[in-house]
Amino acid sequence: MSSDKRVFSLNGPHGPGGVFFTWQKASGGFLATTGYNQVVNIYDRHGTLREQIHLPGVCSGFGWDKDGALLSIINDRSPLVHVWDANSGRVQHLDSGLRDTLTFLAWSRTAPLLAVGTAKGNLMIYNHQTSRRIPVVGKHSRKIQSGCWSTANLLALGGEDKILTISSSEGDTLRTTPLRGEPSDIQFSEMKQDERAMSENTVSLIVAKKTLFLYNLNDPENPIELAFQNRYGNIVAYKWYGDGYILLGFSAGYFVVISTHLKEIGQELFQAKNHREVLTDIAISTSLSKAASCGDNVIKIHELADLKEVYSVITLDDERGLEWLEWSDDGQLLAVATPAGNIHVYLTKLPVLGGAYGSRVAHLTSLLEVTVANVVEKEHPVTVSVDVEPSFLGIGPYHLMVGMNNRAWIYTLGDDSTMLLRDREYLGTITSVRVNADYASVLYEGKIQFHLLEGETGEDEERESCLFPSSDHSDIHITDHSLTSDFLIYSSDTGGLYFFFIEDWQTISDYRHTTGITNIHGEPSGRRLVIVDTKGEGYVYNPVNDDLLEIPEFPGSCKGCLWENCPSDRNVFVLFDEKQLYTYVLHQEHIKGPHVELVGTTKIPPGQVPLLLYNGEVTLQTASGKTAPLILSSHEMEANIHDYSHEQLRTALKKNIALRRFKDASAICQVLNNKQDWESLGKACMWCVNLELAIRVYRQLGDVGMVWSLQSLNDIEDPLLLSGHLAMYLGDFNTAQDLYLRSSTPVAALEMRRDLLHWDQSLHLAKKLAPDQIPYISREYAQQLEFIGDYPGALTHYERGIVNNEGSDEHNLACKAGIARTALRCGDIRRGVNIAAEMNNRLLKRECAEILENKKQYAEAAVLYESGNFHEKAASLYIRLKNWTKVGQLLVHINSPKMHLQYAKAKEAEGHYREAATYYESAHDYESVIRLLLHNLNSPEEAVRIVRETKSVEGARMVARFFQRLNDYSSAIQFLVLSKCTDEAFQLARTHGKMELYAEILGSDATPEDYNSVALHFDNERNHFLSGKFYYLAGNYQKAVKHLIRAAQNSSGEDSESIQLAIDVVAAANDDALTRQLIDFLMGEVDGIPKDAKFLFRLYMAKKQYREAAKTAIIIAREEQNSGNYRHAHDVLLVMFGELRKQKLKVPADMTTALMLLHSYTIARMHVRRGDHLKAARMLIRVANHISKFPAHTVPILTSTVIECQRSGLKNSSFNFAAMLMRPETRSRFDEKYKKKIEAIVRKPQKSEEEEPGSPCPFCSSPVVETTLECGQCQNALPYCIATGRHILADDVTLCPSCKFPAIRSELLKLVEDGEECPMCSSALSADKLPVASEWKSVVNPEAHD
Repeated sequence: MSSDKRVFSLNGPHGPGGVFFTWQKASGGFLATTGYNQVVNIYDRHGTLREQIHLPGVCSGFGWDKDGALLSIINDRSPLVHVWDANSGRVQHLDSGLRDTLTFLAWSRTAPLLAVGTAKGNLMIYNHQTSRRIPVVGKHSRKIQSGCWSTANLLALGGEDKILTISSSEGDTLRTTPLRGEPSDIQFSEMKQDERAMSENTVSLIVAKKTLFLYNLNDPENPIELAFQNRYGNIVAYKWYGDGYILLGFSAGYFVVISTHLKEIGQELFQAKNHREVLTDIAISTSLSKAASCGDNVIKIHELADLKEVYSVITLDDERGLEWLEWSDDGQLLAVATPAGNIHVYLTKLPVLGGAYGSRVAHLTSLLEVTVANVVEKEHPVTVSVDVEPSFLGIGPYHLMVGMNNRAWIYTLGDDSTMLLRDREYLGTITSVRVNADYASVLYEGKIQFHLLEGETGEDEERESCLFPSSDHSDIHITDHSLTSDFLIYSSDTGGLYFFFIEDWQTISDYRHTTGITNIHGEPSGRRLVIVDTKGEGYVYNPVNDDLLEIPEFPGSCKGCLWENCPSDRNVFVLFDEKQLYTYVLHQEHIKGPHVELVGTTKIPPGQVPLLLYNGEVTLQTASGKTAPLILSSHEMEANIHDYSHEQLRTALKKNIALRRFKDASAICQVLNNKQDWESLGKACMWCVNLELAIRVYRQLGDVGMVWSLQSLNDIEDPLLLSGHLAMYLGDFNTAQDLYLRSSTPVAALEMRRDLLHWDQSLHLAKKLAPDQIPYISREYAQQLEFIGDYPGALTHYERGIVNNEGSDEHNLACKAGIARTALRCGDIRRGVNIAAEMNNRLLKRECAEILENKKQYAEAAVLYESGNFHEKAASLYIRLKNWTKVGQLLVHINSPKMHLQYAKAKEAEGHYREAATYYESAHDYESVIRLLLHNLNSPEEAVRIVRETKSVEGARMVARFFQRLNDYSSAIQFLVLSKCTDEAFQLARTHGKMELYAEILGSDATPEDYNSVALHFDNERNHFLSGKFYYLAGNYQKAVKHLIRAAQNSSGEDSESIQLAIDVVAAANDDALTRQLIDFLMGEVDGIPKDAKFLFRLYMAKKQYREAAKTAIIIAREEQNSGNYRHAHDVLLVMFGELRKQKLKVPADMTTALMLLHSYTIARMHVRRGDHLKAARMLIRVANHISKFPAHTVPILTSTVIECQRSGLKNSSFNFAAMLMRPETRSRFDEKYKKKIEAIVRKPQKSEEEEPGSPCPFCSSPVVETTLECGQCQNALPYCIATGRHILADDVTLCPSCKFPAIRSELLKLVEDGEECPMCSSALSADKLPVASEWKSVVNPEAHD
């Protein structure tokens, strides 16, 4: 309701002082008011004064009879009762016959009885129907001031004498009861009891404004008097409602609810302070289920169902206080009186009256006001003031039509104004009107008056107005009508549905329904129509093709229908009853054909009526004269789908699919990106025969097969065939079959059933559609039956499948094979075997043999296996049958060890040992072979051979036992170890003194315990080397080192084997204490004898202590060099060099120099051998310049240098080194055969010598002498070529693949061509493995030259 919708106000209608009013009963069409000015005014619902009645005195009481037809009035100066007739407007005067002042008046609620009381306690009861008056004198001793009639026409009265009387309609006193104070506000009602009373059983009243008195007529001896808290103040008023509940208002502003049930009586069910200062009155409207209270200057309205919530508040800013209020019986109007003598009437409930056309709605916003608004375009609403309170309404694109009874007013609708066009009367009470742009259709009393809206022009009188039904069909009673821009559509109680084409001005179509039609609801275009028949069933009718589609779950109490006005959703409509909206979708194109589907229900708020549906939003008219939007549950979804959770998105997806909004559904699927959701959309598109979108969906899914399948349907023109294919893809095969059979290609149903293996249905369809396919279907059916185990059925269908047509050989062979298999399974062995044997089908023979084998028919199965060349299977069965002859014949074709083993066992049992041994060996059963060779064939050598080849543990054990019996303990020990019987072998070796043999045989495959046992044995035998060796293998490193050192000490010379093994032990132990112990021994601190430095070098290498190893290597190399072992010294340094580079450690400079000198001497000798004397001379010059490094061969090296220099023309160098030889310390040591030649060189010196050529520095490209290994310009040490000893060239560099030392590639290739090895590491070289390094730095290890 509107919180302040005031209909009208009466300002001081009776002058200053209080004002009193009462609403006309039933209709509430009149409001009677009075005051202290001796006048009663009667107003209509709009505040217009309709009658004024003048009285001789002040009005002391007035009231309406039960029907609201009579208003009775009494005053304090006349015994007459004034009776105003609402229908005629005349006033009658009724003599009460009472001569004292009239103080009380009350009409019966169920009969035409009027009770009038006086100041002296007298009573008169008047029957208006019979005009009989019953005077009762002395009913009370003092003034009668309150009273009430019951529904049973009992009269309860209370007076100043503090007595309550109960009288009959004849005036007889039935009961009296004294009261403790003056009574007021007497009411009849029904007290709440366990058993429901059939009539009003309780009189309630207020006593002295403090207590509530309840007098039960069935228990008069026990009245109930209820008192309330003092803080509540006085009881102002109370009202009964519901099932025995009482609402009380208190002067202090409190609002209290109590129950009259005996178990709850005295308890407050609800209490609230409703007004801040004072509460003056309360009222209840049962039609609205609302309660109102007034106080201060505020009216508060509550729902009776939930009094805690304030429904609305009306504040009267122009009044200081309110006195009392009353609702009209229909609940539409609430009147309130003020102490200032004013009356204000508010609209609390409007008649729900409205209509819609397109996106415009017209609805009643006040009793005399209609508002027209466009709910889609949100234009400013237009208000139309009407002359009467309308009972019907119709709106068109340009007109509004309202009216009541048989009269209608037509208004034109402008953009922001309206104008009354005209009013018109009709020949009966109007039921409804429909309006289009030009015409109005008015339904009244089973007839339709169809006429122009804007009056007759006189040009074409025939087209200006028309009455339906025509005189020819006067027996038709029209029940409903619908008007579109082109058609007037109306229905009749006999089931007729008629389409009147306005342009041709004639009925062009009619449809006869099976039963009477009560309502029709046309789509705006008129092409579809919802009809409701007298059975309460609903249908959608299509006048184009006369299709009638039943509406599922049609609401039984349907109140109306709204078609969707949004162009994109024209297939949606809603039906509604009082509580719910039912959303339906009309499917025109669908696999199942046109049909209607219910997609959702939506609750309607109480008291609201749907007017318009647009894009899923229903515009509702409320009881307060407003419109409210309501989104249908089927359309309820956010515009921004990204705000949704995944579950909400899926719900929205389902809704969009149900509404056929496939574009929106596709957008949601893009967000969800889930396969199942895309599949749901794809299936929905297929159901709705939307091939284009379905293909896009399945392309998105990557389902190539479905995309191809759907694309293949694009060219199909037969809609039934197309729908059949789609139904098949969707798995609805029954629907697909039905569609195929009704299509132009019915044989597609047979093809589908065959593909689905639905053989019974296939055979049934083939009889009608393709009899020639029955044999082939029978064969396929038989194969299916055979697969599931129905062999008799399969045999029958295989036999039916045999045909005599040419070109059916393959089909017949398949049938015969099936007959063979199923005959065997059904027990017809002979037939099955004969067919299988006759057919040249290897696979069939195997299948049949397997069937026979399962049936334990081994002989027949073996024959079939053999016939099909399944030799292993056949041999297996022949073995089971003990037919060894057949087995022997088949074994040549069999590689299975199992078969050979079974045959070998059979031969052994027969005593054919040699043959058995052969087949045992074929079966890889070497233990059995060895057993036969040792015990039956006396061939131990062959047995030993097999044991050695196969490493058979069990065989070795048997051979060991054999040799043990022959006392060949060495062989026995060997085979015991081989058979893992190490304990036994150990005992045998120890007993017979074969421990060293045992230890040798044991190798590296024994357990630590075995090694420990051997070590202990040798420890006891004082064999320190073997004891240490086996302690090492057992993992006892400390004892191993101890014994190995002792073994080295006990040996006469340096026991390199003991020391090397000790080094291996220390490396494996990774124990610093053991390392120090061994180093002390090697340095001679244990026995005073230092050991060869090579052992220390090996120790450091084994321990991966490369820096220490490098130092040791230099010492060793120097010693070897001093001893003249240049090659050995070279190799030691080369190995160390490689290890340091591998570990990415810096190579010491003295090691680099030492290796370079040794290598220079090595390649000098190589070049002498090759005859390249210049290169040899250059290298020997380099060596001779460091001759102190070669003390063992000083003279030979200098001699060779002199000779090579002389040969290569380096005369000056030859002279210089010859002079060195002639020194006293060397002169006596060189070879006599060179003496004269050297002396001649010294005596006759030739100092001519070409300067040594230069080449570019690989770092800075400055010229550097070829054999110089340091650049004077950049001060870098230059890498040398391992082939020539010269420094490398940046553009001609390669690497030895083995030692990774650089060389001048062209020079190294010359050596390779002559078959030389690497000069540095002596590994073989190949020209194709010596690539050119594009950047010399990539082949030189910088760390080697830091």
